[in-house]
Amino acid sequence: MNVYTALIAGFSLGFGLILAIGAQNAFVLKQGIRNQHVFWICLCCACSDAALIVAGVGGFASLMALYPWVDPLTRYAGALFLLVYALLSFKDAIFDDASMDYSGDEQPQSLRAALLICLAFTWLNPHVYLDTVVLIGSVSTQYAGQQTWFALGAVISSFVFFFALGYGARYLGPLFAKPRAWRYLNVFVGSTMLAIALSLLL
Repeated sequence: MNVYTALIAGFSLGFGLILAIGAQNAFVLKQGIRNQHVFWICLCCACSDAALIVAGVGGFASLMALYPWVDPLTRYAGALFLLVYALLSFKDAIFDDASMDYSGDEQPQSLRAALLICLAFTWLNPHVYLDTVVLIGSVSTQYAGQQTWFALGAVISSFVFFFALGYGARYLGPLFAKPRAWRYLNVFVGSTMLAIALSLLL
């Protein structure tokens, strides 16, 4: 297994996980649509993800050295989590009529207030720990000797995603005011998660 395989795998997993629209991503999208503190919000999210990814990959590598039985346990648990994740995305694609329609009438936020909200969305969300520390950390054990490259790929995906979302939001805003766009996105997210889950089981 070469470094490029691990790098691409980390990027793909990280991008697939982060693509699911949650409170954090919705906030970044909103700030981008309103063109307020976009650079600092994107940097805050990406650096937070990077810290959690490094902690997850480093922690699981050490844990595996002490307890080899953790490998199959985390692999199957990760696959189960991804399957549930995929099913929930498909459910939202079918039943959820949500849209994101921001009129821009709200008062501008200060940078400090925006960063505090961003940090709360990131560090107070239990799913962030499941995605980065637990899931990415556990999958990284499948890339023995290449965990650093796997982690780097996942970190790069966070920076690419958040900055693309923040600065591309002005173009995505009108699109995601339509529920159909969210359905398509949820189908894509669900399919990505399902493919990753199957790769862990095979």
